[in-house]
Amino acid sequence: MPNSRPVKTAHFRINPSQINNLAAAFDNFPQVKPLECLVMLKRTLLILCCVASAHAAPSNNAADDIERYLAERGIVAQMDQMRQSVGDTASDLVGNAMTFLGVPYRRGGTSAATGFDCSGFVRSMFEQTVGKVLPRRASEQAAVTEKIDKQDLKPGDLVFFNTMRQTFSHVGIYVGDNKFIHSPRSGKSVRVEDMRDAYWDRRFTGARRVPVSGNNDN
Repeated sequence: MPNSRPVKTAHFRINPSQINNLAAAFDNFPQVKPLECLVMLKRTLLILCCVASAHAAPSNNAADDIERYLAERGIVAQMDQMRQSVGDTASDLVGNAMTFLGVPYRRGGTSAATGFDCSGFVRSMFEQTVGKVLPRRASEQAAVTEKIDKQDLKPGDLVFFNTMRQTFSHVGIYVGDNKFIHSPRSGKSVRVEDMRDAYWDRRFTGARRVPVSGNNDN
Protein backbone atom coordinates (compact mmCIF):
# COMPACT_ATOMS: atom_id res chain seq x y z
CA MET A 1 0.00 0.00 0.00
CA PRO A 2 1.37 3.45 -0.91
CA ASN A 3 2.65 5.50 1.98
CA SER A 4 -0.13 7.91 2.84
CA ARG A 5 1.74 9.86 5.50
CA PRO A 6 1.76 13.60 4.83
CA VAL A 7 5.01 14.93 3.44
CA LYS A 8 6.73 17.35 5.75
CA THR A 9 7.90 20.53 4.05
CA ALA A 10 11.12 22.01 5.33
CA HIS A 11 11.27 25.75 5.85
CA PHE A 12 14.72 27.21 5.35
CA ARG A 13 15.88 30.51 6.75
CA ILE A 14 19.21 32.20 6.22
CA ASN A 15 21.02 32.48 9.52
CA PRO A 16 22.03 36.13 10.18
CA SER A 17 25.37 35.00 11.64
CA GLN A 18 26.13 33.14 8.39
CA ILE A 19 25.37 36.29 6.44
CA ASN A 20 27.71 38.31 8.66
CA ASN A 21 30.47 35.72 8.23
CA LEU A 22 30.04 35.87 4.47
CA ALA A 23 30.23 39.67 4.54
CA ALA A 24 33.37 39.58 6.65
CA ALA A 25 35.02 37.33 4.10
CA PHE A 26 34.31 39.86 1.36
CA ASP A 27 35.44 42.78 3.53
CA ASN A 28 38.76 41.08 4.25
CA PHE A 29 39.50 40.17 0.62
CA PRO A 30 42.11 42.82 -0.30
CA GLN A 31 42.35 42.23 -4.03
CA VAL A 32 38.80 43.18 -4.88
CA LYS A 33 37.67 46.77 -5.34
CA PRO A 34 34.61 47.93 -3.32
CA LEU A 35 32.28 47.88 -6.32
CA GLU A 36 33.24 44.29 -7.09
CA CYS A 37 32.75 43.32 -3.44
CA LEU A 38 29.30 44.81 -3.29
CA VAL A 39 28.15 43.24 -6.53
CA MET A 40 29.54 39.80 -5.71
CA LEU A 41 28.17 39.93 -2.16
CA LYS A 42 24.67 40.77 -3.33
CA ARG A 43 24.88 38.13 -6.07
CA THR A 44 25.98 35.49 -3.58
CA LEU A 45 23.20 36.40 -1.16
CA LEU A 46 20.64 36.20 -3.95
CA ILE A 47 21.96 32.78 -4.92
CA LEU A 48 21.51 31.67 -1.31
CA CYS A 49 17.97 32.99 -1.46
CA CYS A 50 17.27 31.01 -4.65
CA VAL A 51 18.72 27.84 -3.15
CA ALA A 52 16.60 28.27 -0.05
CA SER A 53 13.51 28.86 -2.17
CA ALA A 54 14.17 25.74 -4.21
CA HIS A 55 14.16 23.56 -1.12
CA ALA A 56 11.40 25.22 0.86
CA ALA A 57 7.74 25.99 0.76
CA PRO A 58 6.90 29.44 -0.66
CA SER A 59 8.22 31.96 1.83
CA ASN A 60 9.62 35.46 1.85
CA ASN A 61 11.86 34.75 4.82
CA ALA A 62 15.11 34.41 2.85
CA ALA A 63 14.42 37.46 0.72
CA ASP A 64 13.43 39.44 3.80
CA ASP A 65 16.69 38.45 5.50
CA ILE A 66 18.68 39.65 2.50
CA GLU A 67 16.83 42.94 2.16
CA ARG A 68 17.15 43.63 5.89
CA TYR A 69 20.82 42.76 5.83
CA LEU A 70 21.55 44.95 2.82
CA ALA A 71 19.79 47.86 4.48
CA GLU A 72 21.58 47.40 7.80
CA ARG A 73 24.97 47.20 6.10
CA GLY A 74 24.26 50.28 4.01
CA ILE A 75 25.04 48.42 0.81
CA VAL A 76 22.34 50.17 -1.19
CA ALA A 77 23.69 53.54 -0.07
CA GLN A 78 27.23 52.50 -1.00
CA MET A 79 26.10 51.43 -4.46
CA ASP A 80 24.45 54.84 -4.89
CA GLN A 81 27.68 56.56 -3.88
CA MET A 82 29.60 54.43 -6.36
CA ARG A 83 27.19 55.45 -9.11
CA GLN A 84 27.78 59.10 -8.25
CA SER A 85 31.55 58.68 -8.41
CA VAL A 86 31.84 56.71 -11.67
CA GLY A 87 28.50 57.51 -13.31
CA ASP A 88 25.24 55.61 -13.57
CA THR A 89 26.08 54.05 -16.92
CA ALA A 90 29.51 52.75 -15.88
CA SER A 91 28.20 51.48 -12.56
CA ASP A 92 25.30 49.64 -14.19
CA LEU A 93 27.57 48.23 -16.90
CA VAL A 94 30.16 46.87 -14.47
CA GLY A 95 27.47 45.63 -12.09
CA ASN A 96 25.70 43.76 -14.87
CA ALA A 97 28.95 42.26 -16.15
CA MET A 98 29.74 40.95 -12.66
CA THR A 99 26.53 38.95 -12.62
CA PHE A 100 27.95 36.79 -15.42
CA LEU A 101 31.04 35.67 -13.51
CA GLY A 102 31.49 31.94 -14.09
CA VAL A 103 29.74 31.74 -17.46
CA PRO A 104 31.91 29.46 -19.63
CA TYR A 105 33.87 30.62 -22.66
CA ARG A 106 32.58 29.57 -26.05
CA ARG A 107 34.06 30.65 -29.36
CA GLY A 108 31.46 32.69 -31.21
CA GLY A 109 29.22 32.80 -28.14
CA THR A 110 27.16 35.90 -27.42
CA SER A 111 24.89 34.92 -24.52
CA ALA A 112 24.93 33.30 -21.10
CA ALA A 113 22.91 30.42 -22.53
CA THR A 114 25.57 29.57 -25.11
CA GLY A 115 28.63 30.97 -23.36
CA PHE A 116 30.69 33.99 -24.40
CA ASP A 117 33.87 34.67 -26.27
CA CYS A 118 35.69 37.90 -25.36
CA SER A 119 34.10 40.26 -27.88
CA GLY A 120 30.72 38.55 -27.58
CA PHE A 121 30.78 39.22 -23.84
CA VAL A 122 31.63 42.90 -24.30
CA ARG A 123 29.04 43.31 -27.03
CA SER A 124 26.33 41.65 -24.95
CA MET A 125 27.07 43.75 -21.83
CA PHE A 126 26.82 47.04 -23.69
CA GLU A 127 23.71 46.02 -25.58
CA GLN A 128 21.96 44.77 -22.43
CA THR A 129 22.93 47.66 -20.19
CA VAL A 130 22.97 50.79 -22.35
CA GLY A 131 21.45 49.65 -25.66
CA LYS A 132 24.73 50.24 -27.50
CA VAL A 133 25.39 47.67 -30.23
CA LEU A 134 29.11 47.24 -30.82
CA PRO A 135 30.68 45.35 -33.74
CA ARG A 136 31.20 41.63 -33.28
CA ARG A 137 35.01 41.35 -33.45
CA ALA A 138 37.49 42.78 -30.93
CA SER A 139 39.49 44.59 -33.63
CA GLU A 140 36.29 46.17 -34.96
CA GLN A 141 35.30 47.27 -31.45
CA ALA A 142 38.68 48.99 -31.09
CA ALA A 143 38.20 50.74 -34.44
CA VAL A 144 34.82 52.35 -33.60
CA THR A 145 35.61 53.50 -30.07
CA GLU A 146 37.56 56.45 -28.67
CA LYS A 147 41.26 55.95 -27.98
CA ILE A 148 42.32 56.93 -24.45
CA ASP A 149 45.53 56.71 -22.43
CA LYS A 150 45.95 53.83 -20.03
CA GLN A 151 46.19 56.22 -17.06
CA ASP A 152 42.79 57.68 -17.99
CA LEU A 153 40.91 54.38 -17.73
CA LYS A 154 37.58 54.47 -15.91
CA PRO A 155 35.15 51.66 -15.08
CA GLY A 156 33.26 50.69 -18.22
CA ASP A 157 36.12 51.42 -20.63
CA LEU A 158 37.51 48.71 -22.90
CA VAL A 159 40.98 47.21 -22.63
CA PHE A 160 42.65 45.35 -25.49
CA PHE A 161 45.39 42.75 -25.63
CA ASN A 162 47.47 40.88 -28.16
CA THR A 163 46.83 37.21 -27.39
CA MET A 164 46.82 35.80 -30.93
CA ARG A 165 49.69 37.74 -32.55
CA GLN A 166 47.22 40.45 -33.50
CA THR A 167 47.13 43.92 -31.93
CA PHE A 168 43.48 43.83 -30.88
CA SER A 169 42.78 40.10 -30.60
CA HIS A 170 41.34 40.15 -27.07
CA VAL A 171 39.08 42.59 -25.21
CA GLY A 172 37.67 43.06 -21.71
CA ILE A 173 35.82 45.66 -19.64
CA TYR A 174 37.77 47.73 -17.13
CA VAL A 175 36.25 47.62 -13.63
CA GLY A 176 38.72 49.82 -11.74
CA ASP A 177 41.86 49.33 -9.64
CA ASN A 178 43.75 47.88 -12.64
CA LYS A 179 41.25 45.02 -12.91
CA PHE A 180 39.17 43.96 -15.90
CA ILE A 181 36.41 41.42 -16.46
CA HIS A 182 36.48 39.23 -19.57
CA SER A 183 35.81 35.84 -21.08
CA PRO A 184 39.35 34.44 -21.41
CA ARG A 185 39.61 31.33 -23.57
CA SER A 186 38.41 27.78 -24.12
CA GLY A 187 38.12 25.84 -20.87
CA LYS A 188 37.84 29.02 -18.79
CA SER A 189 34.94 31.21 -17.73
CA VAL A 190 34.11 34.89 -17.25
CA ARG A 191 36.34 36.27 -14.50
CA VAL A 192 38.15 39.34 -13.17
CA GLU A 193 41.91 39.63 -13.66
CA ASP A 194 44.66 42.13 -12.87
CA MET A 195 46.17 44.05 -15.78
CA ARG A 196 49.44 44.27 -13.81
CA ASP A 197 49.98 40.52 -14.02
CA ALA A 198 52.98 39.85 -16.25
CA TYR A 199 50.97 38.01 -18.89
CA TRP A 200 48.46 40.82 -19.40
CA ASP A 201 50.93 43.65 -18.89
CA ARG A 202 53.12 42.37 -21.75
CA ARG A 203 50.16 41.96 -24.08
CA PHE A 204 48.27 45.20 -23.39
CA THR A 205 47.74 47.06 -26.68
CA GLY A 206 45.33 49.87 -25.89
CA ALA A 207 42.37 51.38 -24.08
CA ARG A 208 39.15 52.65 -25.58
CA ARG A 209 36.06 54.52 -24.38
CA VAL A 210 32.65 53.71 -25.79
CA PRO A 211 30.59 56.83 -26.61
CA VAL A 212 27.23 56.31 -24.94
CA SER A 213 24.40 58.81 -24.99
CA GLY A 214 23.65 60.04 -21.49
CA ASN A 215 26.93 58.74 -20.04
CA ASN A 216 27.96 61.35 -17.47
CA ASP A 217 31.48 60.00 -17.28
CA ASN A 218 32.55 61.79 -20.44
